[in-house]
Amino acid sequence: MTKKERYAFAIDWFQQHMPNAETELHYTNPYELLVAVILSAQCTDKRVNMVTPALFEKYPVPQKLAKATFEEVEPFIRSVTFANNKTRHLIGMANMLLEKFGGEVPDTIEELVQLPGVGRKTANVIVSVVFAKPGMAVDTHVFRVSARIGLTTNAKTPLQAEQQLVKNIPQDLLAIAHHWIILHGRYVCLARKPKCDECGLRSACKYFTSDMKYIYPDLN
Repeated sequence: MTKKERYAFAIDWFQQHMPNAETELHYTNPYELLVAVILSAQCTDKRVNMVTPALFEKYPVPQKLAKATFEEVEPFIRSVTFANNKTRHLIGMANMLLEKFGGEVPDTIEELVQLPGVGRKTANVIVSVVFAKPGMAVDTHVFRVSARIGLTTNAKTPLQAEQQLVKNIPQDLLAIAHHWIILHGRYVCLARKPKCDECGLRSACKYFTSDMKYIYPDLN
């Protein structure tokens, strides 16, 4: 199967089986999503969703978060990974939003990555989810799954994977494609033990057709 055929198969399957894929983080505005995505780095969405309600109630706008101290914010997010660094990032992010962007979350990757705690992955999530712009956020799930299926080849960094995915997925599908791949990696194409027997992509999956067919002979 060629790469073009593999992309066509995957896109068609996802469109049929995951037509409404979206982020599992809970938010009501751009500021809340930005906070949630910063917290989600190397942490589960489930855990983030457990801590953000109280955090958003105490700091509903960046103006309030910017005035908070480390000691005031850290207890709200203590249970997430790297809580100390993320506390500093959140306060720094809120201050920069006020000082440089008038308190509004910017809508470009170039501006977003200037914010503390915001890398290219986080910026892509914001521009695609909030502002409906083409964007492919490559996290650990997307990086792993796209390589395993064969959508990316020899990508050594998230940026290289992003560039390959952007090149081969139609612009109007990029935003939802991120959610397709991340959810597939979260629930089916698991890191240690992928559920190949449940996967509708296996006939187009480079990993399955090259390796797993010997472990799952009945699925060929």
